[in-house]
Amino acid sequence: MPAENILRKETKAVIYDCDGVLFDSFEANYAFYGQVVEHFGKAPLDRGDAELMRILHTYCNKDVLSHIFAGEERMGEVRAFSASIDYRKLFPLMVMEEGLRETLEALKGRVELAVCTNRASSMDMLLESFGLAPYFSCVMTAAQVQNPKPHPEPLWKVLAQFGIAPEEALFVGDSEVDRQAADAAGVPFIAYRGGMRALARIEKHQELLLLL
Repeated sequence: MPAENILRKETKAVIYDCDGVLFDSFEANYAFYGQVVEHFGKAPLDRGDAELMRILHTYCNKDVLSHIFAGEERMGEVRAFSASIDYRKLFPLMVMEEGLRETLEALKGRVELAVCTNRASSMDMLLESFGLAPYFSCVMTAAQVQNPKPHPEPLWKVLAQFGIAPEEALFVGDSEVDRQAADAAGVPFIAYRGGMRALARIEKHQELLLLL
């Protein structure tokens, strides 16, 4: 779908997913859950399992662990160990997406900027570490909601904080989880390097500026 001239002037906020959009965080997430399965004596995570890799990269921590340890009685121990891992040690494995900072710089002051992620405790530290915190006036994580994405609750809370209607925002995501949340919240969805149904698809962050 062409990216040009499809947005209306009333767009007041751009909301970003984190993993796969702000950062290439695949290796960091793989290493994180790899530590968990190793600690509990499970077989290493199979990189060739496409469904597992999708879940690992898009769902909240609670749901990922429930998938990996399905049917096991030690979930309390698993979650406690997972919470004890210092994710900051994995930041060196994360790569900020090319053109992101320049795009945020261009958007700052024109629209509100937010993050809506299924990460829980590491998001604020991550933004601070990469010098991105000043750009975002709202950071909504899985820890702040009862129902993380694909439920629309996180996007609803961002809209409420900004005091805007769903059609006045854009949500930039890279997964079906993001698309489902956007559709349920009534927020126009921009697919970042993905083949999901969307208002528009972009391959580079700077292309978002063409929409505005």
